[in-house]
Amino acid sequence: MKYSKLAIKILEYEGKEIYYDPVYHGRTLKVFGIDDDPTRVIDYIGDQFLEKEYGLIFFDTRGKYPKEKFDTIIEMEDNKPTGLDPIKMVKKGLLKDFYTASTIIQTIYGLDRSLTDKLYADILGGKVKSVADAAKSKEQYGEVIREVYTSLDETFFEGEVPKLGKSILVDFGKTYSISTVGMAFLILAAAVKDRRSTLIGIDDAAVLFYTTPGSAAIPLLTQPMRGRVTVLGSRYVAENLLNIPGPTLVLYNDPDLQSMIYEANGVPQGDMRKHVLKGEGAFVWRTTQTLEVDFGKLPFEG
Repeated sequence: MKYSKLAIKILEYEGKEIYYDPVYHGRTLKVFGIDDDPTRVIDYIGDQFLEKEYGLIFFDTRGKYPKEKFDTIIEMEDNKPTGLDPIKMVKKGLLKDFYTASTIIQTIYGLDRSLTDKLYADILGGKVKSVADAAKSKEQYGEVIREVYTSLDETFFEGEVPKLGKSILVDFGKTYSISTVGMAFLILAAAVKDRRSTLIGIDDAAVLFYTTPGSAAIPLLTQPMRGRVTVLGSRYVAENLLNIPGPTLVLYNDPDLQSMIYEANGVPQGDMRKHVLKGEGAFVWRTTQTLEVDFGKLPFEG
């Protein structure tokens, strides 16, 4: 169904066009497939939303997306300064307030509520002006942070705070530390979570959601919000992704994995569970009363 101006064609079947409409189907679309298939679908969807004058914010774990679509490119590497210090980002207006910065540090380093409140008070009082200051502090929160704080962390928070334009590509293709990936993902998710007229692409979502900080970013980017669409792409059929509300696009994959996706979406056994072949897709979506599955071919070559 083409319900709103945000509807885009995602499948074709016997002359019929099948649309994904975020307003009607749900604002978080999950895409499961193998190899580069999820990437190609997200890239295609991104092009459609660029035509609608939406900004694009893509988190790319594999370094696969073309860079010319973006006005801000953040290339992440291990042991490379990023400037993503949440305390400094508040001062630059990229994060809402110092309590947000405190809770990000809490999530990354496992502070309890009382230590987080103490850290927040010290930030407000000017005693702590950066994550490095917090790690060096003689307060108890400093001791807790230092238990897991490494030279990679120290370097990560150094550097100038980046400028974030309308369209942002965060390239994790050269990053091997999953901790670094998780920290960057959470911090940037907090920075862009309130943006409207924006398509957020997350690929590979299972990788980015793997760590505790990464998991904390899930509700920030998937909570329904007018003017925002989120597409989660993955090569892993992970339970935490399957449980996120929203429609699902099933691409070519092993039969047992396709079956797991159908099962998680409540699709009954039988003809509705069509085996998706290469170049095809099954679009699984719900209304308040029904479950629907639309089959077809992808609307692009390859």
